[in-house]
Amino acid sequence: MKTQITITCPSCLSVSIKKNGIKSYGKQNYFCKDCHKQFVHHLQLTYKGCQSYIDNKIRLMLVRGCSIADIVILEQVSKGKVLSVLANSNHQIKPRQKHYHTLKIDEFWTYVGNKKNKVWLIYAYDRHTGEIVAYVWGKRNLATAKQLRSKLMSLGISFDKIACDDWDSFLTAFKHSIKQVGKRFTVGIEGNNTRLRTFARRAFRKRCCFSKNPTNHLKAFDLVFHYINYGWV
Repeated sequence: MKTQITITCPSCLSVSIKKNGIKSYGKQNYFCKDCHKQFVHHLQLTYKGCQSYIDNKIRLMLVRGCSIADIVILEQVSKGKVLSVLANSNHQIKPRQKHYHTLKIDEFWTYVGNKKNKVWLIYAYDRHTGEIVAYVWGKRNLATAKQLRSKLMSLGISFDKIACDDWDSFLTAFKHSIKQVGKRFTVGIEGNNTRLRTFARRAFRKRCCFSKNPTNHLKAFDLVFHYINYGWV
């Protein structure tokens, strides 16, 4: 019995492919007639880190809370490969709508290395769509709360009212908005905080999955927000 494999271009996914000689290390080289790029089929690659699908798989595993060490072992790639995928990720969320009925606002803290290095996530969440509409990082103060309000305005987002707890900074930053104040109005976003703790396990260093680099730490959160908003997790 013969097995037939359809070869597609890893760049443009075209099936218009032809053989184009042999690489110096003995692998069959292919040429894409559409985008004119050359490649070696991933089944012929010895090192899994070079395979076309591996970057997406690493990103998904990071979002699902796998540590760098876990990914290295499970996918048989180098630590540098995993860190490179994370460092080169540049995911920014975009609101699906221009107007929301009720935006829930809350804060969430995390740290790298030492709890003295706390950084606060303040974000707006729509319970009906499960969407993280906008977020900012900073200290737990009025200035950061105002940054969130400014970001919503810069994105052209309007809303009928906000729901938040009775933290003074929220009440001051959104003083001109209709507000629902109290824990009973923030149940939805508190549930989302639990979801963030589940996926972004590196949020707390007591777990085996933690960050050593602040930039990569925040990039991991950007990745989680992007995947949540598109329903990929």
